[in-house]
Amino acid sequence: MLAELRELGPVAAVHGNVDSGELRRELPESISLELEDVVLGVIHDAGPAKGRLERLRARFREADAVLFGHSHMPLHEEREGFQIFNPGSPTERRRAPQRSMGEATVGGGQIEFHLLPLP
Repeated sequence: MLAELRELGPVAAVHGNVDSGELRRELPESISLELEDVVLGVIHDAGPAKGRLERLRARFREADAVLFGHSHMPLHEEREGFQIFNPGSPTERRRAPQRSMGEATVGGGQIEFHLLPLP
């Protein structure tokens, strides 16, 4: 699947907790992306809900926002200009009310996240 995505264009990805050993060796645990004038941190597992925003802010000190998954529960929090965003899952909703995905828009030195509910 990763090879197929790479055929479509550049791919920035991190490994998740159920990925194969091969994929875990190929992809990092976390990355920071420079998108125009915005730094976006990406990690699969952001840990427990309690203290998550502060913990991610400390881990990704230069980031304006952090994108994560793992729980499959959509979440968007912002504090003092720092954001965390979990788009949920387009395939397995688990405890989420519905399947979802996210969209990020970068411009003017800012990043905006939008949750996109799916049928």
